[in-house]
Amino acid sequence: MSNLWTISEDSFDPSGLRHQETIFTLGNGYLSTRGALEEGYPGDHRATFMHGVFDAAPIIFTELANAPDWLPLTIHLNGDRFSMDTGTVESFHRALDLRTGVVTRTVRWRSPSDLRATLTFERFASLANEHLLLLRCTVTPDFSGTVEFRAGLNGNMDNEGLAHWRWRGQGRRDDVAYLRNQTRQSGIELVSAMSLRGSAGRDLWDVENAPTWVARVEAMPGQTVTAEKIVAIYTSRDADPAALVDKAVNVVNQCAGWSSAHQANASAWADEWARTDVVIEGDDEAQLAIRFNLFQMLIAAPRHDDRVNIGAKTLSGFGYRGHAFWDTDIFMLPLFTYTLPHIAKNLLNYRYHTLPAARAKAKAKGFAGAQFAWESADTGEEVTPTWVPHFADKTKLVRIWTGDIEIHISADIAYAAHQYWRLTRDDAWFIEKGAELILDTAKFWAVRAEWNADTGCYEYNDVIGPDEYHDHVDNNAFTNRMAQWNLQTALDTLDWLQTHAPAKAEALSDKLQLDAQTLTHWRDVIEKMYLPVASDGLIEQFEGYFQRKDIDLAALEPRAVSAQAYFGIEGCNETQILKQPDVLMMQYLLRDHYSDEAVRVNYAYYAPRTDHTYGSSLGPSIMAIMACEVGRPDDAYEHFIRAARADLRDVRGNARDGIHAASAAGTWQSVVFGFGGLRVTPEGWTAHPRLPHHWKRLAFKFFHRGKLQEVDLRPDA
Repeated sequence: MSNLWTISEDSFDPSGLRHQETIFTLGNGYLSTRGALEEGYPGDHRATFMHGVFDAAPIIFTELANAPDWLPLTIHLNGDRFSMDTGTVESFHRALDLRTGVVTRTVRWRSPSDLRATLTFERFASLANEHLLLLRCTVTPDFSGTVEFRAGLNGNMDNEGLAHWRWRGQGRRDDVAYLRNQTRQSGIELVSAMSLRGSAGRDLWDVENAPTWVARVEAMPGQTVTAEKIVAIYTSRDADPAALVDKAVNVVNQCAGWSSAHQANASAWADEWARTDVVIEGDDEAQLAIRFNLFQMLIAAPRHDDRVNIGAKTLSGFGYRGHAFWDTDIFMLPLFTYTLPHIAKNLLNYRYHTLPAARAKAKAKGFAGAQFAWESADTGEEVTPTWVPHFADKTKLVRIWTGDIEIHISADIAYAAHQYWRLTRDDAWFIEKGAELILDTAKFWAVRAEWNADTGCYEYNDVIGPDEYHDHVDNNAFTNRMAQWNLQTALDTLDWLQTHAPAKAEALSDKLQLDAQTLTHWRDVIEKMYLPVASDGLIEQFEGYFQRKDIDLAALEPRAVSAQAYFGIEGCNETQILKQPDVLMMQYLLRDHYSDEAVRVNYAYYAPRTDHTYGSSLGPSIMAIMACEVGRPDDAYEHFIRAARADLRDVRGNARDGIHAASAAGTWQSVVFGFGGLRVTPEGWTAHPRLPHHWKRLAFKFFHRGKLQEVDLRPDA
């Protein structure tokens, strides 16, 4: 791995086609395009997903609509169509330059007619102009004859069989062809525009829903010919539908070509990496993996839109249909809060904009306040499917309860809002939006709490914690403790507002009906929350957990399936095996509230009971941090590298569905908070390195109260 900025492959393996499409995804925070081949390949999963472009779908309510395809570029050599599944591939190399977001593929190909040529394809989505996409192809033939380029836009796209787009028309403005489409239910209009430059004699094939520029060039042996495809995309989320064609055509016309656009894009990426790059010396795999994971987060991050969130699979695949979970608020947001706070603010504003949906959900369940959806899309309404096919038997259905009873997400969102404010001291945002998020979720927790006269405690019964191997449990420690934190933080927030923004404090108290009686009840719930702790500090994950079957996970090895697949859904529910460790996650989020000994006791109990490899992809990065906290660096590295390899090595066998976003962002937390030991307090920040034994250096940057801090750690420092 001499080049620690490049993901590359030197052979083409059709059996790994969809995994590689995920790995070579590119994007710019507005859209992402999977790494499908320009000319197509049988069975590919070509897709471009755009933030906020949702459309209705059966069972799953709504999904990101696979946008009209901007990639099509086919090459014909004396009439032979270039394709990786015909002729002979004599050499192959594909690379993703993480520094600039450019994907390059070079193929030495011999056609069925025995014509040889070297073809190079390059493409990127501009970070300097989110509406601009470029693709360049060079062909160096070994023969005399004709090279023909066919560059198209394809509106006939679908989501694994479900078509979301209607054709609304197409046309031509001089040397720019454009295509209009509209989603079938949500009515979002999209215009894509395209020109083909670098070759004379262009013709436009005006095929309905697939306009195609065609250019023919006379070829000579050893003489390279080049074509540049310039594309622009706008939707009615960006501008008035009547202006979309003008805007898209103008972007194409104003693009001077590949070289200038590439330079602007590279400059924008340099600025991004100047804030976010993490340097690891002594471990090439970790260095490349952390940069790959950061890249995947950066291309998914909405820079100019605060009405969207990042889905669990970013914009890189069909998995989870673009829906967002707590993954964003707890696993992804810290990366942005610490390095790109303007993006963190956008993501939090999305939650603020969806407060009406959260209030409606709470009201429908019979509660006050804001209960956020477990799965959220454009409006923030609950889009968790109620039933899905069983993972082992597609003829059977499985009831999905997370949308009904995995309620901890409301506290997770409040936590994310508070952490953003705590680090940035963005008082204006906190007064305008953040405080309301914290207060209204607290209002939900106070009403949702159930009084148990026998125990003299408030409880939350029939819930699911982060460990989804166990459902319908009572008094999940993570849920109860985060609810208590949310309530206390809301009281503190109200006190702060009364001092620093009294008019806002009064307005929110009136709006949310926070009278003296309500606040007294909050204090009562905080004081009497059900949170038992054993004498040695061990915390029971949920009521009755210790009575479940204790399974020796190590004795089940080797295995290649999750514990849930091994034992069955109900069978696993009866054991102590964890999908991810709730209690350790709680101690991580509220680290200042737990002693080192309390963390050690719970780590020792829960780590061996967690399904690290095949459970949740969210778990390993947090386990790495907690292993650092208890002085187990070898364990920490094992957990970290498992998360770092999640997509690059397809550890769980499902990277074809898209990037594991929480895992990707979680590796940054592992490095910074775990191995770097970064701790931020009201007094400032400190770093206490716990580097793996083979690491020679760890360096990273972060913003603290508006100022960029640089941290450079070495084993002897």
